[in-house]
Amino acid sequence: MARFDRDGLAAAGTGPAQASGEAYYELGMMYASGRSVPTDFVAAHKWFNVAVAQGFRPAVARRSELAQEMSAAEIAAAQREARLWLARQ
Repeated sequence: MARFDRDGLAAAGTGPAQASGEAYYELGMMYASGRSVPTDFVAAHKWFNVAVAQGFRPAVARRSELAQEMSAAEIAAAQREARLWLARQ
C-alpha cells in the first residue's frame, strides 16, 4: 500500500513533506473512487482523516459519507492508520 500512497501524492502534485490538506483530500478521493489506485475505503478514510488534521474542512463531509459504507472495524483501522501516519510526520 505504501507504493500507492507515494504514487498518489505524486499524482496530486506534491511530496509528503509539502502536502497540503487538500492534497490528502484528493488522495482520499482517489482511494474512495478507485481512480488510479485500487478502491480501498480504509485508505480513503485514513487520508480524509489526515486532510482534516491538516485543516481541510471539506474532508469532514466526505469522511462521514464514506463511513456510512464501512464497518466499525474498518473505521477503527482507518483511524489507527491515520494516527500512526500523523505521528511519523
